[in-house]
Amino acid sequence: MSATSGRLADRHALLTGAGGGIGLAVAAAYLREGARCTLVDLPLEASDGVQALASSVPGRVHYCSGNVADTARIADWVGSARSRFGTIDILFNNAAVFDLAPLLRSDEAMYERLFAVNVKGLFFVMQAVLAQMVAAGAECAGKGAVINLASQAGRRGEALVSHYCASKAAVISYTQSAALAMAPHGIRVNAIAPGVIDTPMWARVDALFARYEGLQAGDKKAAVGKAVPLGRMGVPDDVAGAAVFLASDEARYITAQTLNVDGGNVMS
Repeated sequence: MSATSGRLADRHALLTGAGGGIGLAVAAAYLREGARCTLVDLPLEASDGVQALASSVPGRVHYCSGNVADTARIADWVGSARSRFGTIDILFNNAAVFDLAPLLRSDEAMYERLFAVNVKGLFFVMQAVLAQMVAAGAECAGKGAVINLASQAGRRGEALVSHYCASKAAVISYTQSAALAMAPHGIRVNAIAPGVIDTPMWARVDALFARYEGLQAGDKKAAVGKAVPLGRMGVPDDVAGAAVFLASDEARYITAQTLNVDGGNVMS
């Protein structure tokens, strides 16, 4: 794999939830643009996708097993990343979980799990990475960039998806607050709000909607794709392009924003 334009040359990107789907697609895009990448995901061993990516760019991929909800260990793999590739210039804060249930049957365990990963984990990963960016001073000023993964679900409530929607709304809010806090340091913080993206997670999403809405398998996935103004579900590479842009110097005057990548589902 060779860099296409080198927009991220000599930069170190850390990506969470990077074993597959959107995270892996963004990692591949960052590598094509010349970055060195630390990829973090739950399994002790890197996924086949991560291993294939690493073999295509020898010496430019470092894999760490990590759970963002285990906040006491975040410093360990952030430190491992810095030891391997130096100061982290870019964070793609992607790790998340999904669940849904009718409001009156949505229990505390679901709430705790979603907020532990999607909100608490995301915040404390961002805090740890930003702390080392600030400590680096001029080295990161002007090129430090955080991209948090929100969702179109964070733009509005949904009857069956209350906890997930609220967790992604929190991502948008934390993005804005962090951007204001980091602006004096020359560090930008933005988010991406994908719409319906065709990843392996959609098998679970489709099954949950089928259970609670009385649908057949595949019905929900087909319906949401048809409802997108551009006429299809997105794919991970649709998000990857936006993630490269927001990490690059082309977005040097953009901060505190949440970019919708959703085929026109949300207009803002």
